[in-house]
Amino acid sequence: MKANDIGSSVRARVPYQPIHRRPPLRLPGDARVAVWTIVNVENWQPSAPMPRVILPPPMGQPLLPDVPNWAWHEYGMRVGFWRFLDTLQQRGLKASFAVNGSACDVYPEACSAAHEAGWDFIGHGFVQRPMHKVEDETDAIARTIDAITRLTGKPPRGWESPGLTETDDTADLLAEAGIEYVCDWVLDDQPVMMRTRSGSLVSIPYTVEINDVVISAVQQQPSDEILRRGRDQFDRLYLDGAKAPRVMAISIHPFLTGVPHRIKYLEALYDYILGHDGVVMWTGSEILDWYRAQLSAGAQS
Repeated sequence: MKANDIGSSVRARVPYQPIHRRPPLRLPGDARVAVWTIVNVENWQPSAPMPRVILPPPMGQPLLPDVPNWAWHEYGMRVGFWRFLDTLQQRGLKASFAVNGSACDVYPEACSAAHEAGWDFIGHGFVQRPMHKVEDETDAIARTIDAITRLTGKPPRGWESPGLTETDDTADLLAEAGIEYVCDWVLDDQPVMMRTRSGSLVSIPYTVEINDVVISAVQQQPSDEILRRGRDQFDRLYLDGAKAPRVMAISIHPFLTGVPHRIKYLEALYDYILGHDGVVMWTGSEILDWYRAQLSAGAQS
């Protein structure tokens, strides 16, 4: 396939390969499941339409500034984020931190706390806006990488687009900018290689269903759904992992799962998972390094 044809086909980026017809992978200690947590921190701009809403506009007339829906999100950064930090630290866990580049300046205390906790930073766009609505993708990616580098001292290795959105060019631009893995392609239980015009990216298993945006904001499920669905997801992956290891993602947002009536169900999900042998609790970069090492070992065997 010619390089300039790659971006024209979504299918061409990730060739189809059933999970039972792949070279074998092995987690340390023959673990069955690698679990990673993605904490999403975003910059919702009060002067613009909100990415999500909890209250519909009065009489169907959208208003700006949208104070109640902006404040719904802002609660997460004032309170909910710090519940996440406590929940993870109490269990000795580290998250992957998907952050808008501009949020590093808007919420410096939270971003610094994530860095001090040893979390793995992931680019999440510069502001919370679909990639299709970004005027200059190259600039937005560069500004995001620069903001994270200034805060942490090193560029992010991973990327999660706002709303998992991509244009035909996004993956190519990410690879050219030095990004090594992406979360947007929610199509597998194992990492897979992606083609770009400047080399390969790794797609690390992410989720749209063990994700509190879908559970709580879109489907409006009961507060305990992240526990019930997360437990069921883990149980099946743990069973499947006896044959070939799997990756489970838990994607959370401070304004959703960080609220008082949901946080205990996240804590219960972690405690349930941690009660099993044969599980590694990793970050996105740790999964990436493991997968690359597995591919390298397979090539040498």
